[in-house]
Amino acid sequence: MRHMKRGRKLNRTNSHRKAMFRNMVTSLLEHERIQTTLPKAKELRGIVDRMITYGKKGTLHHRRLAARYVRNQDALSLLFGEYAERFADRPGGYTRILKLGWRKGDCADMAIIELLGADEQITASKRPARKSPATTEAAPVTSKETFDEAPAAEAPPAAEEAAPAAEAAPAAEAAPAEEAAPAADEATEE
Repeated sequence: MRHMKRGRKLNRTNSHRKAMFRNMVTSLLEHERIQTTLPKAKELRGIVDRMITYGKKGTLHHRRLAARYVRNQDALSLLFGEYAERFADRPGGYTRILKLGWRKGDCADMAIIELLGADEQITASKRPARKSPATTEAAPVTSKETFDEAPAAEAPPAAEEAAPAAEAAPAAEAAPAEEAAPAADEATEE
């Protein structure tokens, strides 16, 4: 029985698993959003939440505990600065997991894990503001007589557009023939 044996092994040794999660925690704190497999994201969620709680407490002891996992000084200062302020009023649950579907090669279930509040910052910086849709007025309802006349009135412009295109096509075909003719004349002169 697996009593008191929490956590996923993820088919890795203990040292490999610890190193992998240290790297993933650091990457998530630096980039605020990473793509990984769903079981790794679910396991990473608890570790990242613990690191952000350490950042909120802000003591020297908690900074040293967080430094065991977060190996990058820039990410550590982000954790105890920006993230501690952002999540100061939140009692937990600092991450969001979005399912992406299956990876093409091995059909592994993929997910994005991101810090809450990252989507507002990312969308504000990368996406331009949407323009309001133009309001179009509905055409007035017409009787059957005016409906039959309307397509006939619209047909000649379509025919006029086709006529210049037809005139341009023979001119385009004639131009290569004219270029070929002088080349043939030059060949006979030699």
